Amino acid sequence: MGAAPQQQVSPNERVADFRQTFGRAEAEVGRVIVGHREVMRKVLTALFAGGHVLIEGVPGLGKTLMVKTAAEALGLSFKRIQFTPDLMPSDIVGTQVLTESDGRREFRFKAGPIFAHVVLGDEINRATPKTQSAVLEAMEERQVTVFGTTYPLDPPFFVLATQNPIELEGTYPLPEAQMDRFMFKVVMGSPKPEELREILNRTTGAISYQVHSIFDAGTAPDKIEEIRQLVR
Repeated sequence: MGAAPQQQVSPNERVADFRQTFGRAEAEVGRVIVGHREVMRKVLTALFAGGHVLIEGVPGLGKTLMVKTAAEALGLSFKRIQFTPDLMPSDIVGTQVLTESDGRREFRFKAGPIFAHVVLGDEINRATPKTQSAVLEAMEERQVTVFGTTYPLDPPFFVLATQNPIELEGTYPLPEAQMDRFMFKVVMGSPKPEELREILNRTTGAISYQVHSIFDAGTAPDKIEEIRQLVR
């Protein structure tokens, strides 16, 4: 007997599955993040659509925790880069390191923190234009080039950059052409009084909220790439 034919999934069923996945991701992040539902929805929308997000907000609003929680909920690797004026492009993309093995010396590539599925660039406007361009090239090309060798970035690749709207002295604002690399610019406001009370309860109490991936172990990158094709 031959193998049974595979049942075709209709477009409406695929869309319904995606809506359920999106809702599960929102609910999982909401277990840790209080409020900011619109910000979180735009972050997830950009991720599933294959874009990047620029978040503007003062320090202490939970931007780093939000992105880290979203990465955990989707089962993706996460790296954070703190941008400072002395940060060099090689600190982000990586560099060639001289190593010795079996009596032989050779250069080997040591990957930088840009090699992750979800990359958070904190205060990107504090880095020099040369360093900013290293990240923005990776955002556009999904690859980095070091000493003439090109290294592709594993999909899905998603950058969320933050910038501080205050203390602008000594910063390097992103040019308009580089701002175009981001799908959304989201302004993150202060939490409401009732949300502040809930944040206090969560951060001062003994209860810890665990985040579980909505995808099976190891399948997240492929699942998200399938969703991105559906979105397109």
